[in-house]
Amino acid sequence: MKKQKNEQHKKKMKRLGLICTISIVLISVSTYAWFIGMRTVNVSGFDINIASTESLYLSLNGRDWDYTVNINEENYDDPNVVYANHTNSWGNVGLIPMSSVGKINANSSRLVLYEKGSFTASPGGYRIMASEVKNSDAEEANGYVAFDLFIKNLSGEEYYGYLDDPMKNEEAIYLTPDSSVVVSDSGVDAEKTGIENSVRVAFAQIGRVIATTTDEGVITGISCTNDANVTSICSRDATIWEPNDTAHVENAINWYTTSCLHRNGADITSDSSYAGACGTITDGVYYPTYAISGVIDETDQVDNYDGVEYNGWTASISNAPADGKLYAVDTFTDTEKRLVGTARKAFMYLAPNSITKVRVYIYLEGQDVDNYDFAQLGRQISVNFGFTKERFTGEDVDHTGPALPDDVSTTRNATYEADGAITDISVAEVTYNNGEFTIPNDTITFTFKDNGVDMKATYITATTAEEAHWTFTQVTP
Repeated sequence: MKKQKNEQHKKKMKRLGLICTISIVLISVSTYAWFIGMRTVNVSGFDINIASTESLYLSLNGRDWDYTVNINEENYDDPNVVYANHTNSWGNVGLIPMSSVGKINANSSRLVLYEKGSFTASPGGYRIMASEVKNSDAEEANGYVAFDLFIKNLSGEEYYGYLDDPMKNEEAIYLTPDSSVVVSDSGVDAEKTGIENSVRVAFAQIGRVIATTTDEGVITGISCTNDANVTSICSRDATIWEPNDTAHVENAINWYTTSCLHRNGADITSDSSYAGACGTITDGVYYPTYAISGVIDETDQVDNYDGVEYNGWTASISNAPADGKLYAVDTFTDTEKRLVGTARKAFMYLAPNSITKVRVYIYLEGQDVDNYDFAQLGRQISVNFGFTKERFTGEDVDHTGPALPDDVSTTRNATYEADGAITDISVAEVTYNNGEFTIPNDTITFTFKDNGVDMKATYITATTAEEAHWTFTQVTP
């Protein structure tokens, strides 16, 4: 059996915050698209590890509370891990491009999503028709990942049994700077299709109860309905994280430039309604996503490129989700994640002395300009994110003195005794020399071959920095 040595960090400072790390592998055997064929992206190898400190406890079933939890494709339906009659979903047929502006259906306590009803070429783009995803029944629909996470916040003793907008009595939670969605180096033509640029992660807060609640049925039964115990949060839009908001690969730009023409007429079937070039898409620049906010039929005359930045047509764009078919959804972007100091923005808010039910959704946004026919050709995607209560890092305040937690470091080192040559490291910045990996701090998982054997490295967070470590496991064929 392979000898393994897990690195033990020596730093002493405890973190104040909630750290979430998600690793998701999305694999497709052929092209997928929001367009025309709309083939799917299969889901496998999805693994979630979540950790916290004294004031934040986590649970997947409302019964077992700890600083860490783990959910994956193998245990998301395990009665020893999740609660009875849960509605977690692992996508089933794979990930199908969807669209959402973050609204929550108060009757079903689910995220409102829209899917393609019809999609056909227009003279200068694509006429889109869309229907609401039927996810109000006992189970979620196919095509995306959804699961429940319960967060117990023990800050303070006062419980606020009412919803105060804008979040005056709640605590700010921040997205960690090392949160990322990246494409792995394995598979076909790495780093050229851009599938990772249309991934979305939505966090829908359903409701909360006082933190002293011990009745599992009350906790897991939290819904959009207010009662003597539950404070509904469904009137608040879900927080949607948009990773890689300014990244646009050359192939996506070329597809857009080829298929989009400026629109100047209402009749979406007429050649006379389209003429001239659309707006320019440049890598490194953010462009809004005009997500679907309502049912679209053939009488609505909606082109998927509608929008002032794209084909220039604004008749189908609204200033509020309820008023139109397409809406520039306000996502939390990687650009905002990278803001520092007092410019750093809160990701979401949690009430003190509470247990909050958060339903997490992972899907592909079909209206993202980076979602095009050839975006997925056997690619693998890694999704990693975390939460923290810390607004500042040591670099923000020019910290000197005691060692800070690992997220301030540039790299981590992990001791590993190899059986042979180390090859095919999936993250280009990871190196291996003299029995030790050197790993960028924003990398929490990677794969490699040891003497030809497929291995996976995973960073395990902990309550204190010295307890965090790397694990090395053989990948089962």
